[in-house]
Amino acid sequence: MTTPLNPLDEMSTRSRDVFRTLVETYIDIGAPVGSRTLSRALTESISAATIRNVMQDLEMLGLLDSPHISAGRIPTQQGMRMFVDSLLEVGDISKEERQQIESTMDGDQDDVTRMLDKASAVLSGLTQGAGLVLAPKSEAPIKHIEFVMFSPERAMVVLVTADGQVENRIFTPPAGQTPSSMQEAANFLNATVKGRTLSELSAAISNEINDNRQELDVLAQQLIQDGIAVWDNKGSAHERLIVRGQSNLIENDAIGEDLERIKTLFDDLERKRDLAQFLDLTEEGEGVRVFIGSENKLFSLSGSSLVVSPYMNSDRKIIGAVGVIGPTRLNYGRIVPIVDYTAQLVGRMLSSRT
Repeated sequence: MTTPLNPLDEMSTRSRDVFRTLVETYIDIGAPVGSRTLSRALTESISAATIRNVMQDLEMLGLLDSPHISAGRIPTQQGMRMFVDSLLEVGDISKEERQQIESTMDGDQDDVTRMLDKASAVLSGLTQGAGLVLAPKSEAPIKHIEFVMFSPERAMVVLVTADGQVENRIFTPPAGQTPSSMQEAANFLNATVKGRTLSELSAAISNEINDNRQELDVLAQQLIQDGIAVWDNKGSAHERLIVRGQSNLIENDAIGEDLERIKTLFDDLERKRDLAQFLDLTEEGEGVRVFIGSENKLFSLSGSSLVVSPYMNSDRKIIGAVGVIGPTRLNYGRIVPIVDYTAQLVGRMLSSRT
């Protein structure tokens, strides 16, 4: 089978310089780039006419596009992908950026939710995109479980872990529940917990119910099973997507299709569907990954790009991820090291708690 040619292999040194400069300029100004702008930006003295010919060749290769009648060009998704893979120069995180991340998150190792919220916020602030953090599954031993009934159709299960975290989930209780059956279910669970983690409790609960079936009311049995299912549901129970800085995605000059793209992205983020896929994006191991446009499985309809990196616990197991989402003209060279350092710091802070 013949390996597909890389368009970069078909480009002369001059074409590469024009392409690189055009993409870097587009990332900087966010608008189509014309030949006169490029002639001033290029280190080599090249006439505007020659640049126009090169741009036409690059358009034929599928690397550039003409969004309007004007002579300006923007990189296509294929062009941006090639730039990131082959021409991008990734710098080091600056001392100031490192200090800002550390000072923002300092002192919150004992409050995981607050620490991760701050991580998302600092990513947003530094990159002017939306900061995303997928919180890890909680494996701390359970201290207490409680059911709270708001109405026959609406209840809440509250879980307190031994490390002091308190989380809750709203759910629809089985039909016929009463305050007494909810109390019975909570009493049974609290007697059963015995320092188990949630995953351990979920695995043992069926046997516990069978052993105590005669002592438990039928309604209580059903509530226990449904209540635990609320917490054990992958993608909505343990895993929480923390999003900060959505407003950064709305630019003053965003009109028409851009606003529709942003609206779609906001809808994706608000629904927070398929969160497990966010972690799947990092399945190839540690390190930063860049998803451009429709390569992004989570936000493919939005025309946005995602820079994402996993973070690990003390056992080197991937337990969550941090990232930045924004327009395809993200400053990848600067954002990649910021995301990478934040992921490493989150992993170290979580590991220090164990």
